[in-house]
This record gives sequence, structure tokens and C-alpha cells, in this order.
Amino acid sequence: MFIIKLIKEDIETVFKKDPAAKSILEVILCYPGLHALWLHRIAHWLYKKKLYLLSRLISHISRFFTGIEIHPGAKIGRRVFIDHGMGVVIGETAEIGDDVLIYQGVVLGGVSLSKGKRHPTIGNNVIIGAGAILLGNIKVGDNARIGAGSVVLRDVPQGATVVGVPGRISLGFTPEQIQMLEHNKLPDPIAEGFEFLLKEINRLEERLKKIETLEGITTQIDEYFEKKKKEIEEIFKNK
Repeated sequence: MFIIKLIKEDIETVFKKDPAAKSILEVILCYPGLHALWLHRIAHWLYKKKLYLLSRLISHISRFFTGIEIHPGAKIGRRVFIDHGMGVVIGETAEIGDDVLIYQGVVLGGVSLSKGKRHPTIGNNVIIGAGAILLGNIKVGDNARIGAGSVVLRDVPQGATVVGVPGRISLGFTPEQIQMLEHNKLPDPIAEGFEFLLKEINRLEERLKKIETLEGITTQIDEYFEKKKKEIEEIFKNK
């Protein structure tokens, strides 16, 4: 009965997280992320029984048919959904919590040759965007969001949004965007930093002009500098 409950739960999760899903039969037959998770559960059970070769064989067959590579040693929670899935790699000591959404091309990889814990631990209700790479024995807190194409090498606090290479925490999302992880609206922490510096330079220049005016000082304007500054301001204004 528990297995039937899990299967039903997995199917319901697809409908909740993918608006393209049209029918139960379509979900059962046409979702490789679902197939990879089902086969992983079998492989993981065998792995825990120390039937390593058989578990790896099932994992390998799953990779062949789905394009998703999950080591049988990885621990994966409930209501996890791998959307599209092609190119997803999940390492041996990776741990994934409940209600996690993973897009295609995601890598939960290791950076060590040691036999211990060397892959990421993902909390509950985390979204990991397409092509994101998370490396090493790091922890991603509950409700965190990893932007598409990010490379994460450090721990991520609960509820944080990480973007960029290397990944940096950004505060540029509204609560609604955080929930949906709108990849077309990902903030850029580096651009935000440059934009702040440009505003600060303009503010300091205004103060300096006022002082020069009071002191009767005239300074030659560097036209090339002003031109380049305006060009850079336009770039960040349209980012």
C-alpha cells in the first residue's frame, strides 16, 4: 500500500509542478524524470542491501533510457520532481529533501576523492534551475532557490536565492518571483554592485561641484570619462 501511495503522490506532484501535463497516462508514459525516480527507488533499496553491482546496473539502465544519472547511494525524499531531466547528475552521497524541483542539466557533484560525504545536501521545497551546478559537501537550506546556470560552492541559507558564477545570494526577487523562480527575471548581484557604485560616484560628483562652486574653483571636465560613464550607465539601466 505504501508503494501505491508513493506512486500516486509522484503523479500528483507532476500535475502540480508542470502545467504541460494533460493526463495520468501521459505522465506515466512520457515523463523521464518520473521513470528515473521510480528506478532509483529500486536501485537505492538494493544499494542498502549491499547489492552494489545490481543497484548500479539498474541505475545505468535508467540513465540509458532517461538521460538522468542518479547514483543508487543518493538519498531522495518524497514529492521530488525532475522536469525534463536530460543531463541531470546526482552523486552517491547527495541528499535531497521533500518537495524539491530540479530542472534539466543540474549537477549535484563532488570535489573530493574521499570516501565520505562529498556531495550536496538539499533541503525541503528547494528549486534548482536549469544547468545549475552544486559541488561539494555543501548544504542548501529549506525554501532556497538556485538560479539557472549558477555554480554553487558554498552553503546556501534557508529561503535565499542564489545566482551567478560563482553563486551569490541576491535580494532582488519579490516573494512571487521567488516562488516561481522566474528565470527571465533573475537579478545579477555583480551588476547590482556596479550600479550602486555608479550612483555613489554621481552623488560624490554633485557634492564636489557644490564645494568647487562655493570655493570658486573651475575643473576641466574629462569628456572621454563622462562619455564612458554614460555608456556604462545605459548598459546597467537596460540590464
